[in-house]
Amino acid sequence: QVQLLEFGGGSVQVGGSLTLSCAVSGFYAGMAWFRQDLGKEREGVASICAGSGDTFYLASVKGRFTISQDNAKTTITLKMNDLKPEDTGMYYCAARPRFSSCGSRWALPSLYSSWGQGTQVTVSS
Repeated sequence: QVQLLEFGGGSVQVGGSLTLSCAVSGFYAGMAWFRQDLGKEREGVASICAGSGDTFYLASVKGRFTISQDNAKTTITLKMNDLKPEDTGMYYCAARPRFSSCGSRWALPSLYSSWGQGTQVTVSS
């Protein structure tokens, strides 16, 4: 079981920036950030594959958010720029099991076996 711990949430104004980090203990095939706001379904924001480094993004965050992993694959980072009110929510990092696939259906929560506790991001206008 991969252990995950998120850092870096907070409150910012529209157009501001935040960087989220996820400390990872264990091996994974792929990592993703999901978010969930009150009354809404959890949605995939970005994903990265451990081996290839391929990245995937929700259409509404492309060009504004960047997901990355360090060489040791112990930290996953989500850099968020030009934040909008609709980016508000609880952000979770999640890991796909080590020998599973990565990339396909990356935004499907049920494919992730490990989840962090979440960190809140609030964007105000």
